Amino acid sequence: MNNRPELIDFSQERIKVLHYTWIAFFITFYVWFNMAPLATTMLDSMDWLTKEHIKVLAICNVALTIPARIVIGAMIDRYGPRVVFSGLMIVCSIPAFVFAFGDTFMQLLVSRLVLGSIGAGFVIGIKMVANWFPPSKVGRAEGFYAGWGNFGSAWAAMTLPWFALTFFGEWLNLGEDSWRYALALNGAVSLIYGIMYYFLVTDHPADKPVAKTKKTEPMMVTSYGDLVQYLVWSFPLVGAMMVLTWRIGNISLQGKPLLADMTVYIIYAVLAVIYIAHAVKTLQVNLPYLKKGVPEGEKYPWSSVAALNSTYFANFGAELAVVSMLPMFFEMTFKNLTDGDGNFMMTATLAGMVAASFAFVNLVARPLGGYLSDKMANRKRTMLIYMVGIAIGFFLMANIGKWGPIDETGAQTIVPMFEGVWWLVVSVLITVVASVFVQGAEGATFAIIPMINNKMTGQIAGMAGAYGNVGAVFYLVLYSLVDAKTFFFVIAGGAALSFFYCMFALKEPEGAFSEEY
Repeated sequence: MNNRPELIDFSQERIKVLHYTWIAFFITFYVWFNMAPLATTMLDSMDWLTKEHIKVLAICNVALTIPARIVIGAMIDRYGPRVVFSGLMIVCSIPAFVFAFGDTFMQLLVSRLVLGSIGAGFVIGIKMVANWFPPSKVGRAEGFYAGWGNFGSAWAAMTLPWFALTFFGEWLNLGEDSWRYALALNGAVSLIYGIMYYFLVTDHPADKPVAKTKKTEPMMVTSYGDLVQYLVWSFPLVGAMMVLTWRIGNISLQGKPLLADMTVYIIYAVLAVIYIAHAVKTLQVNLPYLKKGVPEGEKYPWSSVAALNSTYFANFGAELAVVSMLPMFFEMTFKNLTDGDGNFMMTATLAGMVAASFAFVNLVARPLGGYLSDKMANRKRTMLIYMVGIAIGFFLMANIGKWGPIDETGAQTIVPMFEGVWWLVVSVLITVVASVFVQGAEGATFAIIPMINNKMTGQIAGMAGAYGNVGAVFYLVLYSLVDAKTFFFVIAGGAALSFFYCMFALKEPEGAFSEEY
């Protein structure tokens, strides 16, 4: 009798597929977030590179992830997750190598822009895991896949500086170009595992075939009301790209705007044409289908897709934004905190460790969200509980500090709500609890997505995943306009709005706890 926990029972093919797939996702995030840990090393190595250049490259890193998740989502349903995941890792190793050895800003810019597409790897595994696990276990499997795969970004931060400075720099004596070889190694990992993954897995169990779409095209809906919803919810995906264009256009390098006004307007026009073309294509494929009459067995509630778009906007979007600002928030808020000897306590290192709690909590919190979604009698109720928890968590984070005096630059300062080290400890606990709800909600979101419409899991996961990036763009732009306390109140409000929207729009999926595939 086999008494091993199922998660390490490698006699089961689905468990092997789960592990191979989270490692693939882990590597895509390992490559996607490879620049930030080495940014200062790059600045020291290249005389012409400036902090403004790094800022532009960071924005480019997320720019194409939104459309990539939509396109990749459609490709999964057409070609299957094995081919698409392998192809993405192999193809994206090319811009990884170009970025590693680029010696002009244009080379770095274009390669970084293209490399942002590797962030779409997440949605591929959602389809793969859904193909291999029955509804009763898909939540915990998706949660484990996402939680451990997401850790690739933290692993890049933890290991790439060591490879660059110690392994290649000191041991192999490669000098100031050592960071290039660390990034090249990063790309090589993606290339090699991309080839391996193709031979390690299959798309589905041999006795459980999964239907594929005949063509890569817009989502099929099952009512005229759903068609309107689909068109409305498609626009923010293009709108986020317009916001990114506006943000990049406002950046100046050596006194000149990075994008001329005319270039910005041309990009706006292209994005508008893309949306119009998408709308026309959506109408072309859906109107004849709706006029003919949708068979009862093919109907599904598109309102559930919209509801889960809103949850991922409010949880993953908020997570990306909070992780980006949290170190500075703690460092600035508690900068005057001293110990018994009068030494200032809040260093950049300590602030970074507090912020890192978000990434580390992900290892447990996201699988827990999927597990609870499997174990509780109602997946919708689980989702709603998590969204309430996020709203309360961010509301409490807004009250870590209070508004202080206006500084000499005219900016609003934030000071601790209470004095003493004990309040710093409480603030860290509040942050950790909030992150548990944020990442648990992400697990709960993708515990429902595979059950809405099995044939279109890739497209639904792609759209929800893209909405996570839309949320990050919205919240990060907002953060550049308001103080940190106001920012936390707004993201708490975003979670509350998603809660109310889900209450009415999200439908409990049928067969949500079935043992059958």
